[in-house]
Amino acid sequence: VQLQAFGGGLVQAGDSLRLSCTTSRRTSSNNGMGWFRRAPGKEREFVAAISWRGDNTNIANSLKGRFSISRDYGSNTVYLQMNSLKPEDTAVYYCAVSRYAVSTSAPEGYAYWGQGTQVTVSS
Repeated sequence: VQLQAFGGGLVQAGDSLRLSCTTSRRTSSNNGMGWFRRAPGKEREFVAAISWRGDNTNIANSLKGRFSISRDYGSNTVYLQMNSLKPEDTAVYYCAVSRYAVSTSAPEGYAYWGQGTQVTVSS
């Protein structure tokens, strides 16, 4: 399984970005997907996850109301919509394929990880 995340960049506080992650195989076959991030000098942090059917999503409490996750089966793509971005959202964002059908916030629940995409939010 190959994952490619893209859509990062340099934005100003208050702007929006949508990250995309495309997989090399059909992830509709029973796998949830998720996004994590790692800020400089910090631990990896859960951001959002979505079940394989897309009927259940899980957003980190600190990001609720600003971030959302969705998926498109036709293009094997999962999206992370980020609104009202803040400088503290600056990080490398990673997408991952879950070992399970449900959405999970636990990193150990993910079997495949993509190379990250950098998001930088200036104040």
